[in-house]
Amino acid sequence: MLRLNLSNEPRWLDLGHGVRLLVEPLTTAIMLAARSDPAIVAAGADDEGDASNDDLARIVAKAVARIVVKDWDGVGDEDGKPLPLTPEGIDALLELWPIFEAFQTTYIAGAFILDAEKNA
Repeated sequence: MLRLNLSNEPRWLDLGHGVRLLVEPLTTAIMLAARSDPAIVAAGADDEGDASNDDLARIVAKAVARIVVKDWDGVGDEDGKPLPLTPEGIDALLELWPIFEAFQTTYIAGAFILDAEKNA
């Protein structure tokens, strides 16, 4: 059975290492908006297919995150001072492998994997 969560309220997503993101639910509209991100368009325009699946996953994750992340907690500069949320900060955060992997598996992939126990 597919269980629908009809709430459109943002929720906190724990990515480990003390990092949390306040994210909107991942919807079709958000995925369509992310697909028009210039980095995704540029990767898709490459006729020779130079962009690997890993590169595309990173590009898509960043495009989606820039749309859905509304706040963060546990992200600071080198001195531990909390950093304000910015698109550049989101991109830098997702360059950290453990954070990217957690975002990819708990948020993006979690929205695609629909089963009786784990669905969006």
